[in-house]
Amino acid sequence: MKPSLNADLHCHSTVSDGLLSPVDVVRRAHANGVNLLALTDHDETGGLAAARAEADVLGLRFVNGVEISVSVGDQTVHIVGLGFDASNAALLAGLQQVRSGRDERAQRMSEGLEKIGIRGVLEGAQRYVGNPALVSRAHFARYLVEIGIARDMPNVFDHYLVRGKPGFVEHEWASLEEALGWIHGAGGIAVIAHPGRTRLSKAEMLKLFDQFKALGGEAIEVVSGSQAGDEALEYARVARRYGFLASRASDFHGPGESPVDLGKAEILPPDLTPVWERLV
Repeated sequence: MKPSLNADLHCHSTVSDGLLSPVDVVRRAHANGVNLLALTDHDETGGLAAARAEADVLGLRFVNGVEISVSVGDQTVHIVGLGFDASNAALLAGLQQVRSGRDERAQRMSEGLEKIGIRGVLEGAQRYVGNPALVSRAHFARYLVEIGIARDMPNVFDHYLVRGKPGFVEHEWASLEEALGWIHGAGGIAVIAHPGRTRLSKAEMLKLFDQFKALGGEAIEVVSGSQAGDEALEYARVARRYGFLASRASDFHGPGESPVDLGKAEILPPDLTPVWERLV
C-alpha cells in the first residue's frame, strides 16, 4: 500500500553528514514521489534556503527541519524540529552553541584512533566534509571504510566510534529542555528521532518520553529508515500511550549508504495522527 501523502520528514545533505547537496536531496525526493519533505541536517539550518528554492521550482511542499543533538544522562538522543522560523535568533544561537564543540571532539576522536595505530583520520575525514563547521562521526566512518579498516559504516561505529571504543569521545550536547525551548520558541514542532537507535535502557526511555511530554514535545518517529521495521509497532504503542503525533522518515544520508531511500519508508499505522497534519 502506498501512503496517501508521501511525507519524508528526516534526511540529510552535505551541510551536515549527507552525501548530496540540499538541491540534489530535493531533486531525488521529487523523483521518488515525495509530496512533503523536511531537510533535517544535524544542528544546522544552512541548507534550508537552497532546498526550499528548489522545492518551489519542482512544486514539492517543503518544511524547515533540523536534527538537534541532545544529552540525556550519558547518552545522546536526537530531536527533530519541524516547521519552525529559520530566522529565529534564539534557535540559531542555540544551534551554533551545539556545533561549537564539534572541532574539539573531532580532534580527540582522531587522537584516540591514533593510539591504536590508525593515523591521519581527522585529515581523511575532512575530505568528506561539505560544511567545515560540522565534522561528524559519519565523516570519520566513511574514511575508515575507504582505507579498509572496516567493511561498512555500521561496522565502523560498532568497533571504533561508540562508547567504550577507541574513537568514542564523551561530549555534552544541548539539554532536552534547551532543544525543545529553541524549537518551540521558533514556532516549530518537536519530534523524537529514531527512538529505536537510542542506547537508553527501557526505564530510561520511559523517563525520556515522560520528560519530553512534560516539556511540550509533540511527536515521535514511529517509522524511520534507521531503525528496524518491527520497531514501528513498539513506537506506535508509545505514540498511542502518550498521545504523540506520528512521524515518518527515511533518515536518508546518501545513495548506497542508507538502507531506505527518500520517500521509501514504510507507511504509518492508520490509527495514528500524522505529524504533517500540523504542518500542512
